[in-house]
Amino acid sequence: MVSAEIEDYLETIYDLSKKKGYARTRDIAAALKVKPPSVSQMVRKLGKLEYVKYERYGAITLTPKGKKIAKEIRKRHDLLSKFFRFIMVPLKIADEDACKIEHHLHPKTVNQLLKFVEFATADENSEWLRRFGLYSKTGKMTKCRRMRG
Repeated sequence: MVSAEIEDYLETIYDLSKKKGYARTRDIAAALKVKPPSVSQMVRKLGKLEYVKYERYGAITLTPKGKKIAKEIRKRHDLLSKFFRFIMVPLKIADEDACKIEHHLHPKTVNQLLKFVEFATADENSEWLRRFGLYSKTGKMTKCRRMRG
């Protein structure tokens, strides 16, 4: 099992690498709001664990092993953020909260959340979704209109 800290580093390196093909210590430090020596220490550790390839003062890239973990964490993060936004949590808070809990969910929970988000977003014109939006904004519960057939 990989620690939350390692997952954060791998996810950050993954995100930075998507833009330039690699990451640099200073960019990782800025993204994670830590000091560059802390990043250097972690990068050495990640190298020993075979999650990254790096050259001192050079580019940092993910190995296939590191990329696999990073993609999974990014997927969980995006799912949680989407779920939070779906229940009308503001984007910035949704992302912050996704970061806090993405490391601590059981895979079955992630799978069920994914199913829920897919199901709920399949019909964005649904009555219950409209009612939830109104309730979220006003605090007033409305009655469900019954379909007559």
